Amino acid sequence: MKVSVSKSAISGKVATPSSKSYTIRGLMCAALANGRSEIVRPLSSDDTVAAGDVLRRIGVTIKEDKDSWRVTGDKFHAPSSDLFCGDSAATLRFMMAICALVPGKCHLTAGPSLSRRPVGPLAEALGQLGVGCSTRDGLPPADVAGGKLKGGTTALPGDISSQFVSALLLVAPLAEGNVTIKLTTPLESIPYVRMTLECLERFGISVKASPDLKLFEIVPQQYRPAKYEVEGDWSSASYFLALGATSGEVEVTNLNPESLQGDRVLLDFLREMGASVKIDRNSVIMGKSRLKALRADLTDCTDLLPTVAVLAAVAEGTSELTGITRARLKESDRVAAVRDGLEKMGIDVREEENKLSITGVAKPRGAVIDTRADHRMAMAFSILGSVAGDTIIEDAACVSKTYPGFWQCLESIGGRVKYEQ
Repeated sequence: MKVSVSKSAISGKVATPSSKSYTIRGLMCAALANGRSEIVRPLSSDDTVAAGDVLRRIGVTIKEDKDSWRVTGDKFHAPSSDLFCGDSAATLRFMMAICALVPGKCHLTAGPSLSRRPVGPLAEALGQLGVGCSTRDGLPPADVAGGKLKGGTTALPGDISSQFVSALLLVAPLAEGNVTIKLTTPLESIPYVRMTLECLERFGISVKASPDLKLFEIVPQQYRPAKYEVEGDWSSASYFLALGATSGEVEVTNLNPESLQGDRVLLDFLREMGASVKIDRNSVIMGKSRLKALRADLTDCTDLLPTVAVLAAVAEGTSELTGITRARLKESDRVAAVRDGLEKMGIDVREEENKLSITGVAKPRGAVIDTRADHRMAMAFSILGSVAGDTIIEDAACVSKTYPGFWQCLESIGGRVKYEQ
């Protein structure tokens, strides 16, 4: 499906969907608890559906109602078929660790995009804890011979994916002995590990962590069933916050201003760019503003790269976005994809390994945007399309990965979109 975006006058209110990251973490913790948990206001999207499907295949019961999922865990059995994780990196990486607790062998497979993303360091770290785990030259698929997690000390880099650390933290409490996790390089995307630790605590798990999150010590413990409420997703909110700053006033609701989610930092970036930002309890009201260039380090919030890049595209001056190397290992090479899309829309971009320099223009031109089937590319460039008009977003249905109702929400506040096959 393609979506044509015309120049739009934006005004209205949007409720951001629940957090994908917290939904998946809540599911995994509930699966590890002995008894029934409830996930309240979960996100239903491609990634969370993939997580639920693979958990069911190893014996977890998930009953879905409109606003909650009831999860009964801790009764694992070997799956009768492959565990297909779709293109959900969190599902694949978390399940590689959880499969260490499943009696028998598990074969985890991935969709086309995820099959290009690394899992080798996680397999090696699990091996140091006594788990038989292999990959295809460090990439999916992965094979795990489970049933026993001995414990001990494991070491891995912290600058490839924070999901490796989160995966180990999920299963470490259920090891036979104490587990120590040491990071050989500084941890990036720190907020996601803090989110994991917060979720663990909600299910009764305590982790001793060093202040810099390079050392974790976990003693054997049992997960307790919990009623887990999922907060709104700051990553999904970022597109409508940016849209408000560029095309008209938008109120985004269902947000926790005190959230640990790293993408909440977008508010700081917008303020630095001169945007009008107002917080009212669990809502953020964003008004159209004359934006100026900024310097932003995205090390801990790489998912914001496409959003901040399109804001920079209409800001006065040249913005510098650093800390972007890992964005090359996402659903697409987002650094190259962002540069390509911006250049098509008449924006001057200079790409370096870990930096994009973007010189904004008053009037970007419409273009055909190759999203590379990347949901964040599709949503971010709809913002610029609403400013420029005459923009076609290819593979627009890819937003279902995290935000199935995105296009309808855009229409509801004045976005002029037309669907094409």
